[in-house]
Amino acid sequence: MTKLEKKWILYDVGNSAFVLLAATIIPIYYKNIAEASGISAADSTAYFSYATSIVTIIVAILGPVLGTLADTKGFKKPVFTFFVMMGVLGCAGLAVPKTWLIFLAVYVLAKVGLNASLVFYDAMLGDVTTDERMDVVSAQGYAWGYIGSCIPFIFSLIFVLFSDSIGIGINTAMTIAFLLNGVWWLLVTLPLLKAYEQKHYVERSAHPVRDSFGRLAHIFSEIRTKPAIWYFLLAFFFYIDGVYTIIDMATSYGKDVGISDTNLLLALLLTQVVAFPCSILFGHLSRRVRNTVLIQASIIGYFGVVLFALQLDETWEFWFLAVWVAVFQGAIQSLSRSYFAKIVPKEKATEYFGFFDIFGKGAAFMGTLLMGISTQLFDTSRAGVSVLAVMFAAGFVLFRMAVRRADA
Repeated sequence: MTKLEKKWILYDVGNSAFVLLAATIIPIYYKNIAEASGISAADSTAYFSYATSIVTIIVAILGPVLGTLADTKGFKKPVFTFFVMMGVLGCAGLAVPKTWLIFLAVYVLAKVGLNASLVFYDAMLGDVTTDERMDVVSAQGYAWGYIGSCIPFIFSLIFVLFSDSIGIGINTAMTIAFLLNGVWWLLVTLPLLKAYEQKHYVERSAHPVRDSFGRLAHIFSEIRTKPAIWYFLLAFFFYIDGVYTIIDMATSYGKDVGISDTNLLLALLLTQVVAFPCSILFGHLSRRVRNTVLIQASIIGYFGVVLFALQLDETWEFWFLAVWVAVFQGAIQSLSRSYFAKIVPKEKATEYFGFFDIFGKGAAFMGTLLMGISTQLFDTSRAGVSVLAVMFAAGFVLFRMAVRRADA
């Protein structure tokens, strides 16, 4: 890894701390607050799903517009910095609210900051490395993000699980956890903010904001004329929808089927640890095996995850599922990111990644919304999980269509 590649990877280490917190401690803490307010388990899961859906709608709207603006010379780093700070302050701000509704509002703010920052971060890949190294560098980002995020998480876990023994109470423990992860996120991001320089860009015009909307319409028309990119984005929409919904809702689903808080937290910590070597392994495999083959294998792996989750009712099954998810989680995200970065024009990378974000993180809107509605209609989380199997199947078929057009 070059120095710049390492500093780019460090941002994954920083933001992944909040991602892990949002997948583990935050849902548990929220559901406990909601339960204390008299909200049923099914309703609290549904409300959490709706909050996540709101995040994806906001980012889906902002992503392409900000992406076209950020591709203008001198804009990418300032806009990236703004959303990083929104995420960091939102993470730390979760320590303040004590009611479930206000807590969800601050959570939405923090998640918007995180997801919007990733639009620009992903697009930086073409500036920090070469096409030949993208698969490996992208995989290293996810890998070190998984293992690096465990550092603040373990300290947070100690405070949360042993708050009574330490004598600080659960509310104080949660305050420490939120502040600790916010500070971690900021500190490990500083090297990238200092070193990054935008190499590929569109020259600044007299009216950059107005002109960015014109470029946005042009990019969308351009994507529609490139079948390999268009079909990939459609496939990505479906299969990554399932991935992000599983990440966002795993803890809530685990609580609903009776898994204890301690087992949930430790099992999801294990996911991070196992995902580290698996992400690196898939990155190295991409040198010998086409990344399109590895992406298809990962989609099939996730389809199996969903089928297994439908009958989950034992603690050991949740642990087994956590390991299963870990094998494919980093691979499907990192290889999709690097594959897309290689097939789009470098000087328009952020504009294209704005659409990548719509079809990617924006897709989680459908998954979390359908899961929330199905959970409330049938009064069980299993109904929502069953929808995800259809998403992975559709994603697999569309991805094969995209590969055939790319090879044509």
